[in-house]
Amino acid sequence: MNRPGPLVRPRDDSPRAPRENTHKRPLTIVAVQTPLAYIAKRWTPSPKVLRRAALAPVVMSVVIIVTGGAVRLTGSGLGCDTWPKCTDDSLFATPEQGIHGAIEFGNRMLTYVLSAAVGWAIVAARSTKPWRRGLTRLGWAQFWVVMSNAVLGGITVWAGLNPWTVAGHFLAANALLTVATVTWIRAGEGDTAPRPRVPLPVRRLSWALTGAAGLLIAAGTIVTGSGKHAGDSSDVPRMPFDWVDAAHVHAALAWLVCVLAVGMWLALRIVDAPDDTRARARELIYVLVAQGAIGYVQFFTDVPELLVGAHMLGSSLMWIAVLRLALSLRERPLAAPGTPAAPDAALTAA
Repeated sequence: MNRPGPLVRPRDDSPRAPRENTHKRPLTIVAVQTPLAYIAKRWTPSPKVLRRAALAPVVMSVVIIVTGGAVRLTGSGLGCDTWPKCTDDSLFATPEQGIHGAIEFGNRMLTYVLSAAVGWAIVAARSTKPWRRGLTRLGWAQFWVVMSNAVLGGITVWAGLNPWTVAGHFLAANALLTVATVTWIRAGEGDTAPRPRVPLPVRRLSWALTGAAGLLIAAGTIVTGSGKHAGDSSDVPRMPFDWVDAAHVHAALAWLVCVLAVGMWLALRIVDAPDDTRARARELIYVLVAQGAIGYVQFFTDVPELLVGAHMLGSSLMWIAVLRLALSLRERPLAAPGTPAAPDAALTAA
């Protein structure tokens, strides 16, 4: 008896549908780009554009200092009744507030222009190739100074133009000018370690000059806080000093700065410093001569508003000249193409 053999399934040569792949890919974390990183990936500023972007906050810092002085000199310090609004019911100046409200509100609006200039500097610094982290941090430092000074300006209004808060508001504006000027100069340099261009005694003389100039600016706020032009036609408190005596102290400090500046110029000639450094010293002397002339004329002509405003402009130009001279005493050569920028070089011995 024949037993049946094993069943053999006939071969099927017809095409079959591929099996569904049930294996899932593992989840991956994708980095989300910040707006600054997105712009930096698609735009690289030229060195000239970077320098212009860094210069914009310097110019706007000077403008905001001068226009802030104009607010005080025209008696418009309380042209807007409160802050951040101009009145309790309006964000903008109203016709009832007249020209004083328009002047004060216009100065507030310039803060947005200043913020835009700082923002441009940050974007340009972030978009350089390679990324200059130190320069970007200097840009962000400007941003936070602007925000802090805006709040301080509001406190000044709430305090009814207290002279001490007015002085702090002015000094904070000069702090912004300081960081903006350093950023501008650093934008034209590399991120390598700084190398001195003059001997140590000359650099120490520069430190003394910079410190004396800073004291001169601070003393100017005492003259302002105790003298005329309180900032509003109402009864605004003044500092408990005789403004004439304060002006004499201010003048003495001005003469000290002039002596140090001339000494700096002579020292640079003796050590045969580079031409650009000696040019910075000459520029500072020119500014000091003009600033001193304005100061004495305004003192003996009963401090007219126009000359006070010119003196404030001269103060800003003098501080920029002092910083440029101090920073020209060292150099940071540009790195070779393709060399990564140091992450924090701008924060060390700027």
